[in-house]
Amino acid sequence: MGSFTEADIKTKYILPAIKQAGWDLQTQVREEVSFTHGRIIVRGKMAARGVSKRADYILYYKPNIPLAIIEAKDDSHELGDGMQQALEYAEILDIPFVFTSNGTGFRFHDKSGTSEQVERDLPLDCMPGPQELWKRYKKLRNIETPTAEAVVTQDYYSDGSGKSPRYYQLNAINRVMEAVAKGQDRILLVMATGTGKTYTAFQIIWRLWKSKTKKRILFLADRNILIDQTRQNDFKPFGPAMTKIAKRQVDKSYEIYLTLYQAVTGTEETQNIYKQFSPDFFDLIIIDECHRSSAAEDSAWHEILKYFSSATHIGLTATPKETTDVSNIHYFGEPVYTYSLKQGIEDGFLAPYKVIRIDIDRDVIGFRPEKGQADKYGNLIEDRIYNQKDFNRTLVIEERDWLVAQKITAYLKATNRFDKTIVFCEDIDHAERMRHALANLNSDLVLKNHRYVMKITGDDQQGKAELDNFIDPESVHPVIATTSKLLTTGVDAKTCKLIVLDQRIQSMTEFKQIIGRGTRIDEEHGKLYFTIMDFKKATELFADPDFDGEPVQIYQPTGDDDIVPPDNESNIDPGEGTVLKPDISFDPNAEPGQKRVKYYINNVEVNIVSERVQYYDKDGKLVTESLKDYTKKMVQKQFRTLDEFLRKWSESAKKEAIIKELEEQGLLLNALREEVKNGDQYSTFDLICHIVYGQPPLTRKERAANVRKRNYFTKYSEKARKVLDALLDKYADEDVSSIESAKVLSLKPINEMGTPVEIINDFFGGKDKYEAALKELEDELFKKANGA
Repeated sequence: MGSFTEADIKTKYILPAIKQAGWDLQTQVREEVSFTHGRIIVRGKMAARGVSKRADYILYYKPNIPLAIIEAKDDSHELGDGMQQALEYAEILDIPFVFTSNGTGFRFHDKSGTSEQVERDLPLDCMPGPQELWKRYKKLRNIETPTAEAVVTQDYYSDGSGKSPRYYQLNAINRVMEAVAKGQDRILLVMATGTGKTYTAFQIIWRLWKSKTKKRILFLADRNILIDQTRQNDFKPFGPAMTKIAKRQVDKSYEIYLTLYQAVTGTEETQNIYKQFSPDFFDLIIIDECHRSSAAEDSAWHEILKYFSSATHIGLTATPKETTDVSNIHYFGEPVYTYSLKQGIEDGFLAPYKVIRIDIDRDVIGFRPEKGQADKYGNLIEDRIYNQKDFNRTLVIEERDWLVAQKITAYLKATNRFDKTIVFCEDIDHAERMRHALANLNSDLVLKNHRYVMKITGDDQQGKAELDNFIDPESVHPVIATTSKLLTTGVDAKTCKLIVLDQRIQSMTEFKQIIGRGTRIDEEHGKLYFTIMDFKKATELFADPDFDGEPVQIYQPTGDDDIVPPDNESNIDPGEGTVLKPDISFDPNAEPGQKRVKYYINNVEVNIVSERVQYYDKDGKLVTESLKDYTKKMVQKQFRTLDEFLRKWSESAKKEAIIKELEEQGLLLNALREEVKNGDQYSTFDLICHIVYGQPPLTRKERAANVRKRNYFTKYSEKARKVLDALLDKYADEDVSSIESAKVLSLKPINEMGTPVEIINDFFGGKDKYEAALKELEDELFKKANGA
């Protein structure tokens, strides 16, 4: 067949075979499909994206209903090379049919169980067409009836922009559609905060509504802001068919209803206005944030769901709740699809985060009042030892508030005082005290705008009125929001860069919801990761097996250490990161129906005991290296010694392939260049040899000059020598990838010497000889790691 690149194979063999099999190239075939964004890797103050996962081809029965994936290789590979990678991608994308090809045919892997063999080889002209694979798909998913097929194949909503749901949203939507088509009437969908649950719900409702499978739909939430955001944004295409139930007024002329459960229920029967609808009025109910209380037997939500029991119920949550009292899974069944926080971070759709873990001495050793001691208001303090779970709930130490506020202020002053910050407090009283302390510590900015720091709690109308401004990326103020519960769920604060935990977290569900306030990415406003400042050991929950999204760094300073995590934490023993699951029992001091007693004291010495930073790697293991240490360890996993690296570099026909492979493993080239003095002047080769193997680097210009000194060009014709000299200049300016590019011969000044065909055939005597000359040029460039 000759020497063909992967691009040649795709153009000459794979695409014609796809077309011959009956696939429509316009509507059923997508090429070079990047389906992740590339994990954001954080080291010190550096953050950069890794390489996204990309499929060569995805084949669809209809838009957004994927059936098959094809992995292409050049003809130097075997037919089945790439199958393992393609199977991994297929599992992520929920695709049952997998093909690999090197141009000689196809290797076909059938995950549907409808073939005699799982894998078999096919000639190019025997590729299955869309109808054959769709028939197998229907059998696999048990959707073979015409009614079920009509539901599953209903079109997605499109606004005409060409925007397509992300892969995990497609998986979720299609799984729900298939579950409904098969008659399942209790469905649970688990998607991490910030991954677009509401948009996913919109597409589900749209397709069920348009297919007339479901005609009247109720969308239930528990916060007004959730309803308003949903109505104005994702659900807007429903237009006049949609209404929000408000002021306890019911109008039965609509098809899509949005409401707070509080708006349709009450303590008195007359307040239960949902009963103005007949029990069979709705045939679909979507319960947003269903972890909060929908599955509890005694909740108002449950009464609504019980009343409309004939409808299909779909629960949406980032954190399904499983306790002795509440069980989402008991009510809805196992999730039809789960997209976790960990996977969202891995895919680059969610922001990773660092943790600054701060221990205060009084939290560790406790406080015991002197005999007969009264608080500042004259209340006799109960004689017992007060510890971390008591502070700000039963006992308030004013100096502790001040110390926490000082640490927050110091961090913002050292980074950016206008980074959006949420401070989670024990209760509304605590939120007000923190607002007061932060206002005094940041008086210069508060005097310019009193909204620099605001308490945003359920009881504060002024604060709640500023919530939209806080979450608006274009609005500078408020910068710091102190809160207790209001911001724990459903609030889309994309630019939040600092989350402060001075609240005792009582459940994994609540912990995940709080972490979710910072996981959204906003690259336009410089938000690639965020920081958690933990005063209550809440982040010890990272050690809990139920937690699924580890931090990239945990920092625990001591004494007067800088509050900002250092770039290099090599002095920290990773073993110190081993933590125990904390006691998360409920406050024993508050009896049911009894108002909690709280004492306020001052003139108590309070100090920082320790602070700490560590990284977590992609496997969730504690690491403590700088960017350079991280690079060294990562590269040496593949090339243990300098000789191994040099051998691979020398043998590789395309140096760019090695660079690309290392980037896919997490090599942060741009960040590394910024870290190394004059790093932008070195080639990737020299950066790796210098950082990983300790070799003295040469600049690209120095390497190019050394080649010219050796005068090895003399064996080539004058015209060929000019081309090679121009390629040397390209290398000196841009690095090796530029001279290996197929487009380099079409760029100035080389294109002024002749066309690419003329240069290859007339100057060098053919493609093989040109490639040999290019390989020799690279060998001369990289003769020795030390540049000698």
